[in-house]
Amino acid sequence: MHKILKAPARHGTGTPGQHVTNADTATATAVRDTVAGVIADIRTRGDAAVREYSEKFDKWSPEQFRLSPGQVEEIIATVPADVITDIKNAQANIRRFAQYQRDSLQDFEVEMEPGVFLGQKNLPVSAVGAYVPGGRYPLVASAHMTIVTAKVAGVERVTACTPPIRGAVPAATIAAMHFAGADEIFLLGGVQAVAAMSVGTETIRKVDLLVGPGNAYVAEAKRQLFGEVGIDLIAGPTEILVVADEHADPFVIAVDLLSQAEHGPDSPAILICTSESVAQQAINEVERLLPGLPTNDNAGAAWRDFGQVIVVDSLAEAYALADEFAAEHVEILTERPREALAAMRNYGALFLGEGTCVSYGDKVIGTNHTLPTRGAARYTGGLWVGKYLKTVTYQEVTNRDASAEIGRFCARACRVELFEGHARAGDVRATKYAGDPLDWADAAGTGPRR
Repeated sequence: MHKILKAPARHGTGTPGQHVTNADTATATAVRDTVAGVIADIRTRGDAAVREYSEKFDKWSPEQFRLSPGQVEEIIATVPADVITDIKNAQANIRRFAQYQRDSLQDFEVEMEPGVFLGQKNLPVSAVGAYVPGGRYPLVASAHMTIVTAKVAGVERVTACTPPIRGAVPAATIAAMHFAGADEIFLLGGVQAVAAMSVGTETIRKVDLLVGPGNAYVAEAKRQLFGEVGIDLIAGPTEILVVADEHADPFVIAVDLLSQAEHGPDSPAILICTSESVAQQAINEVERLLPGLPTNDNAGAAWRDFGQVIVVDSLAEAYALADEFAAEHVEILTERPREALAAMRNYGALFLGEGTCVSYGDKVIGTNHTLPTRGAARYTGGLWVGKYLKTVTYQEVTNRDASAEIGRFCARACRVELFEGHARAGDVRATKYAGDPLDWADAAGTGPRR
């Protein structure tokens, strides 16, 4: 049983009781059609179309969108030294964690039986396009998460794009891209950047995998381009879900809910609590803090339209309900937070205990902040070093007797499925290596006899 203290004015996708309004559908259709038109135009006209859309959407049309090494150095020189230090320290944490991930993925070869070898290799994709959003917030940390991780995986070429911010160069983002290891940096944003990296133009080389968050248009572009290139995730609005008990500090809960609500007016902020008193105090703290929050225009709308507070009878019920939400960020503010590791399975990332917060993971602690939203945590995790790797297999049979025996086995299995051509490939090995008679007269069609 549970009690709702605050229900959302609107329901986002990926939450229990969700619904989609006609207005939502109309907006999605408009976004889809706009994105399809931009992609088709760039596919046809290349750089000329890219320039037109950059002028139209960002009022940005430099002589070259790609920054030269000299330009990059000039831009980095404008960034305060302490910001550079923080960028490098954050990237060191992310690089270290990504390296642990990479080291956990081992190539192997096993001899299944004498002369029959099977193996697995983890090969990096050749070229990655990393999109680092701009807009109202220059998401410097997205450069760390996408580019550093790609380089740890062994990606040879990373093309990084970020938009100008109201006609200005986002210097800290450019610095982060450079120190992360980007091979090509373009001051270019929006669908035009995503499409150009995916289909290729005269001056922007095509990539194999596209990563990084973005607005609704960028997310839709990734959706439409998937298959032509790989993608990490189709990101929706940022989400936070807090599981709390009677020991939790309502002030901390409120601060942490608003820390993610400020991402945008459609960012869900959800509290599931075993204590009605703590839950109500947290609501009061949110309402007290909002007027003084500089990002109240986003956070206030998000809290009003997508904020939820639910009181449950037990932590077991809290964890079960949290799994139904399958939220991007799940913060555990309970007396024994590590219990959630065993109790929960649907989340993008867990943040255990009051000493940890979502902002740490977003920016500096070392884990990746590109995570599943809209309930996608039910079937996938977030961006990690393995996303940049292709796990491939190989096989070799060097024992003639083994190949003959596998050939007989394979031929039988193939004929059950009516794949005569497949079966004959097995027959040939059985004949060549073990002297089996080769008589296809009784099979479908005719063929040679031995």
